[in-house]
Amino acid sequence: MRLAGKVAVVTGAGREAGLGAAIARRLAAEGAAVVISDIGAPRDAATPEDMIGGTAEMQAIAASLPHGGSTFVCDVRDPVSVKALADHAVVAHGSLDIWVNNAGIGYIMKPLEDVSPDDWRAVIDVNLTGAWFGLQAAAEVMARQGRGGRIVNIASQAAKSGFPHAQAYTASKHGLVGLTRSAAIELGAHGITVNNVCPNHVTTGLGAWQNAHFAELQGKTVDQYMADMAARIPLGRPGLPGDTAAAVAFLCSDDAAYITGESMNVSGGEEPH
Repeated sequence: MRLAGKVAVVTGAGREAGLGAAIARRLAAEGAAVVISDIGAPRDAATPEDMIGGTAEMQAIAASLPHGGSTFVCDVRDPVSVKALADHAVVAHGSLDIWVNNAGIGYIMKPLEDVSPDDWRAVIDVNLTGAWFGLQAAAEVMARQGRGGRIVNIASQAAKSGFPHAQAYTASKHGLVGLTRSAAIELGAHGITVNNVCPNHVTTGLGAWQNAHFAELQGKTVDQYMADMAARIPLGRPGLPGDTAAAVAFLCSDDAAYITGESMNVSGGEEPH
């Protein structure tokens, strides 16, 4: 119960098989009251129904949490919506102590020459600008409260290495490294830590789509694609949602009070730097 009495917001947490739901459940298991946030419904071509957390699914996840889970529909591309999410945490639960920028687009994967300006903007707007809006809104509340806080961005192995068909995704995740380093310097005076967690591949709902997509591109079955992936990871398997969730919980705890500006690999040894 390292997080007893804390209030956490997790964006992009409205899909049952997603990283966000796993993170929310881990934070709740350690004592936090958690706000489950997601976009709620499709809004444009970049937010298809099968790739987002819908309102009913968000509510079901929140209902499964101990310690006062709640939901809030938020489009992280809209700073007004993001600020309203931060305000909701305070009004509904009394404070805002933890903010996890988990919302992301990892399903626009195309060869370089096929990426449109709209594709590029969609990924950057959610993965990088959305994280910036979240960081800014959370920091404002945490600084005003005067007792510090924890901000964690879910980056990726793609924050450290490049991958084909993932130009915007890789650029957005590399951008989180710079954002985190700068924000950590500025917010340290307020006792607010800012860190990234960088998982390798995790077979969430989105991860399953990526498995099928890249297996087809490589002319492999999904089973062969996954076996080849496991073979190049020193610990012999892809990541699990719980691996990332455990790292987030650690960074949100007092055990990590002296860690900030870091990008922690959670990759089974696949990403060494």
